Amino acid sequence: MLTITAIPALQDNYIWAIHDHTHVALVDPGEAAPVRAFLRDSGLELAAILCTHRHRDHIGGIAELREVYNVPVYGHSHPQNPHITHPLREKDQLLLQSPAIEFRIWEVPGHISDHLAYVTNGAVFCGDVMFGAGCGRNFEGPLEQLHHSLQRLATLPDATQVYCAHEYTALDLPFALACEPDNPDILQRIEQTRQLRAANRPTVPFTLGLEKATNPFLRLKQPALLKTLRAQGWPCRSELGAFTALRKWRDHF
Repeated sequence: MLTITAIPALQDNYIWAIHDHTHVALVDPGEAAPVRAFLRDSGLELAAILCTHRHRDHIGGIAELREVYNVPVYGHSHPQNPHITHPLREKDQLLLQSPAIEFRIWEVPGHISDHLAYVTNGAVFCGDVMFGAGCGRNFEGPLEQLHHSLQRLATLPDATQVYCAHEYTALDLPFALACEPDNPDILQRIEQTRQLRAANRPTVPFTLGLEKATNPFLRLKQPALLKTLRAQGWPCRSELGAFTALRKWRDHF
């Protein structure tokens, strides 16, 4: 049976440790020190590293870790990510032996061009594309790509556990509430998030069903949200138009 453990890193990152109580695969080790402490304290053996994308806070610990652990590094090949030893692309299947887990590889650009999601039964590791009640910024490519990537993630079953890479839920929920002030699911999630953070517990993972109920970037057809956007002066003649308005508003919220 596999266990997934959050390793806090940097200011608000999570490095995800997928393990079978013997071997561990890491997702996005942006810092080496907390990983080394985790491996030392747990007695687990590092077997693989998975990268969602090339940003420094996701790959910054790989070089130091590979000086000690000669393990494969999976991800999208890119000149600015020299650590990849096993390139992955859309429709690839990644089968790890130890820990035993199989991923479907989805290319999900829009945050940046080389972004991957690792999809397995009941879970998705989505890096910086989707956050709790929010989504990543659009640094590369047309905004339509980010919209499409989020909509694609939303096709997964509602029970899917979403493992994003940052503890941003408390930061994103006020914007979600501004979009839909009368949404009871958002109000409930704000209180749940407050309780979790007060207890120093992560708000990640969360279910995709919860995102569909509270994340404005997945609620582009909701009349209350569209009414709010129009009141803010944003034209919403299409779903992409609503998404564009939301992302621009969130950038300056």
